[in-house]
Amino acid sequence: MTRTPPLYALTKGTLGALARTVWRPTVTGLEHLPRDSGAILCPNHLAIADQIFLGISTPRHITFWAKAEYFNTPGLRGGLNRRVVSGMGAIPVERAGGRAVLDAFASAVPVLRSGGLVTVFPEGTRSPDGRLYRGRTGAVRLAVQAGVPIIPVGITGTDRIRPTGSRLPRPVPITITFGPALPVAGLATGPRDFRAHTDEVIRRIQALTGQEYVPAYAR
Repeated sequence: MTRTPPLYALTKGTLGALARTVWRPTVTGLEHLPRDSGAILCPNHLAIADQIFLGISTPRHITFWAKAEYFNTPGLRGGLNRRVVSGMGAIPVERAGGRAVLDAFASAVPVLRSGGLVTVFPEGTRSPDGRLYRGRTGAVRLAVQAGVPIIPVGITGTDRIRPTGSRLPRPVPITITFGPALPVAGLATGPRDFRAHTDEVIRRIQALTGQEYVPAYAR
């Protein structure tokens, strides 16, 4: 199992403790998380706060992606951002797509094979209207390459923490639900399999959240 970075642990014990006190998220299904082996967490994506609440609700360290600008921007602010994201154990990803995305996924494989948890939002971006959108196949491809299962995760309430026009966050109910693991390694060998298993991941997320499904990619 991978080591929890000290800054991640410190942030979780301070800001994370404050968030738990204010929002008191309801967390269920933690028994589905492996104790010491790798897995990909696949949540729906409602708001930036999804990462925060997923991190404080999961007992193990989670590796997230962070845009590459946080790692290579010069200057004092750039140096601070670099220290923070590196200290949190984040993986840099270029937003240009193509080869850059493949490189980011390649960086995640050693983390998963060494027993770490990596989060991939299968919708690819935040939902623009609270509905659940068609999943992209990257998470399944990564799971096959690393030989790890996928854990569907349902998140509700984060989109209502700070609705449009609101200046201050609101103490709304938050739920994080972990579903049973979905094994894909050895079962998905080509594009059709990748699509079928991705659709199954989305179906399982929908069962956890009750969201309306949209058979199109979120933009």
